Amino acid sequence: MDKKSELLKVIPEQGILPLYFNKDTQTSIELLKALYSAGIRSVEYTNRGEAALKNFAAMREVCETELKGMYLGVGTIKDAASAQAFIDAGADYIISPGLVEDAAEVADKNNMLWIPGCMTPTEIIKAEKLGAKFVKLFPGNILGPSFLSAIKELFPNLLFMPTGGVDLDKDNIAGWFKAGVCAVGMGSKLVTKDIMENKKYDELIALTKQALEIVQSCKK
Repeated sequence: MDKKSELLKVIPEQGILPLYFNKDTQTSIELLKALYSAGIRSVEYTNRGEAALKNFAAMREVCETELKGMYLGVGTIKDAASAQAFIDAGADYIISPGLVEDAAEVADKNNMLWIPGCMTPTEIIKAEKLGAKFVKLFPGNILGPSFLSAIKELFPNLLFMPTGGVDLDKDNIAGWFKAGVCAVGMGSKLVTKDIMENKKYDELIALTKQALEIVQSCKK
């Protein structure tokens, strides 16, 4: 099975995609290890600062040596050049905040999973025409589960994941799964500023386990 097909199984099985950025390399690695020990096997590291590429390359090395089976994706990819740079640094998949056509081309050339951010049916149709199999609904808190409920049957072959404003709250997460998502993207509500600044890795492990349990119960 190729990596693309593998990821289209791994992310929905996990049901949650943690995402974060930290300008410090070591902190980025420690957060990754904490998520891994909580049972996470796929993480989106966001391209949100000058150190992102350097940190990503270091995290990739740690995945190879210590975190067996961890898929490391990169988010906030807004152009072809950054898509290629992160692919060269070992990215397993690419996530964009919008419909970035030249990033889609780069991912396609490298036979890599590309997840575009979409906010309208028009964008989702365009994404599907560009070959997307998996769409990020962004920003999730603006769109809400009722948006997906209204459009889901138009796109029987696509997987959906909201990112932005997904709370670590059973009702919030259940609402999304009921609407038909395959996973939820969780950033600052999971990998909080407090956890990052004060290196509360045990708290991150506990929160992540809680999130995974909530998701599994919502999928039943």
